[in-house]
Amino acid sequence: MKNWLKNVGPGVMVSAAFIGPGTVTVCTLAGVHFQYSLLWALLLSIIACIILQEMSARLGIISQKGLSECIREELKNPFLKAGAIVLVFAAIVVGNAAYEAGNITGAVLGITAITSPITFEIGDFSLNVWSLLVGMIAFTLLAIGNYKILERVFIGLVALMSLSFLITAFLVKPDIVEILKGLLIPSTSSADILTVIALVGTTVVPYNLFLHASLVKEKWKDPSDLKIAKKELFWAIVLGGVVSMAIVISAAAINLDTVTSAADLAIGVKPLFGQFATWFIGIGLLAAGITSSITAPLAAAFVVKGFFGWEKGLKSLKFKAVWSTILLLGIFFSSLQLNPIEIIKFAQVANGLLLPVIAIFLFWIVNKTSVLGEYRNTLKQNVFGIIIIGITIFLGAKSIYTVLQGI
Repeated sequence: MKNWLKNVGPGVMVSAAFIGPGTVTVCTLAGVHFQYSLLWALLLSIIACIILQEMSARLGIISQKGLSECIREELKNPFLKAGAIVLVFAAIVVGNAAYEAGNITGAVLGITAITSPITFEIGDFSLNVWSLLVGMIAFTLLAIGNYKILERVFIGLVALMSLSFLITAFLVKPDIVEILKGLLIPSTSSADILTVIALVGTTVVPYNLFLHASLVKEKWKDPSDLKIAKKELFWAIVLGGVVSMAIVISAAAINLDTVTSAADLAIGVKPLFGQFATWFIGIGLLAAGITSSITAPLAAAFVVKGFFGWEKGLKSLKFKAVWSTILLLGIFFSSLQLNPIEIIKFAQVANGLLLPVIAIFLFWIVNKTSVLGEYRNTLKQNVFGIIIIGITIFLGAKSIYTVLQGI
């Protein structure tokens, strides 16, 4: 047990990152609207997450560098380098700003499940006070850096929520045959393509590909540690994926046409928590939202740091300026008078659409002998990588086509 706990870390962080308000919301929507029929998309997401995050972990341990740092160093042509930096920088800023809005909105959704919403009018703009409060908490924790104990408490609450969904999935007595059909027989239509993209985006989070490489190089320094890192990553992602599936299964038992609030999400755990279900979901969403509100801006700052080769990190004014910008954008978008469920879903769709861009850069780097030497991708890893990138591009193109048809 002692050795196991010693080796737990980066993989669990990646898994914890996608068990947030976005996952709870999107998986609940998938279960409510499509029952078990989109479980295959989650299974695909889990496999893709394991394969891509393994590449990221291998890159971090072997090269002892982050992904953004490797991209900057390996692109020799100044025009290509500038183009790549602008492209990935824009993707991370847009993606993380949307993800941050989803995180803050998820936390606000949790607060408004147990208390009333409060808005403050500034001219024609209406500011959601709870969004501002959550943003201020995240800003304070990032500014002072002493958030580890609080983060552990929040992760504990999210772990409790995950365990609760696993238990609920058994209590609702789901149809095993339908679950197997949903897992093994892929099906998509124009009606559910954005939900499929959202399920991929909530599991394979683009910024995690950057964050994971940075985390593993801090924990492990020797190539022999790669085996331990892979094992830890595999079980962490599988566990996170099973929890996501449990949320879909629990939600499939809800007899609702639409989900618009945390109170609706709470119906999914009523078999376990009864009248306390709303409180449970409210606290869980608040915990998941605040925890993710810290990690998303931090990850964006590390990405930018690597691209521009900044020596200083957490205490640097430039570093703080990046995460502050992401946080402010998240607060702004979360404060708009929009359906909170739609904001969270949009964040996951944005992640799904941006994933191919980041995955292609990662794929290119892990195939370079100058970076990984004998640890570069094998033929088998390349085949799986190409298939995953191809599927994400196809889903993204199909979703854009569907949206354009509706205009």
